[in-house]
Amino acid sequence: MVIKQFEIGDKKLRIHEMENVTDPKTGRTLTGSWLWESSLYLSEWLTTQTHLILVGKTVVELGAGTGLPGLTAAIIGSNRVILTDVEPLLPGLRKNVESNGLGDRVEVRELVWGLEGNDCAEGLIEGKIDLVLMSNVFYDQTAMPMLAERRLSNKKELVVLGATEVRSGTMDCLGALMEEGFEVTEVHNCCRSMDSDKTGESVFAIYLIVPK
Repeated sequence: MVIKQFEIGDKKLRIHEMENVTDPKTGRTLTGSWLWESSLYLSEWLTTQTHLILVGKTVVELGAGTGLPGLTAAIIGSNRVILTDVEPLLPGLRKNVESNGLGDRVEVRELVWGLEGNDCAEGLIEGKIDLVLMSNVFYDQTAMPMLAERRLSNKKELVVLGATEVRSGTMDCLGALMEEGFEVTEVHNCCRSMDSDKTGESVFAIYLIVPK
């Protein structure tokens, strides 16, 4: 286990990166067990958005991984955050919630895209979620219809923010979301280093995704 500390705005968050977390069906390593640069980017950006009032709001993070953006939402005002991911990643998420003392406002739940009958998805249908956060999820075009199946499109007032490294397939994924009935707008972009010695940068962007 690797423990990292991040300064997010005027707060500090401790993140545990779990080792050797695998998919029990395939045996493949789950990349969500460590922190991705797009998650840090989204977290830092959230603290600069003074117009985005989260006090009294409910936030869900899809594919949370280590949960940094969702935890950030909790420390900047949200009174209820739901971190979701596949079952093997939930212990790491719970560890990060506990180590930052946010158990009073942050929940951890299993959510598998395309799986019906999920409590968190039902919460979305009922309009209990004000903001959805996603990072590093725009890499598999075929998964985008499953994201739409979370029925985000049922609530016109819902705000969805997604951060990603801009790769060759990113536009294909965003295009697939548009085909599913979403309007996608880039709200910020920047170049960020991908490694500790700061040699080489990649382009990252944050997208606002709303139902048409």
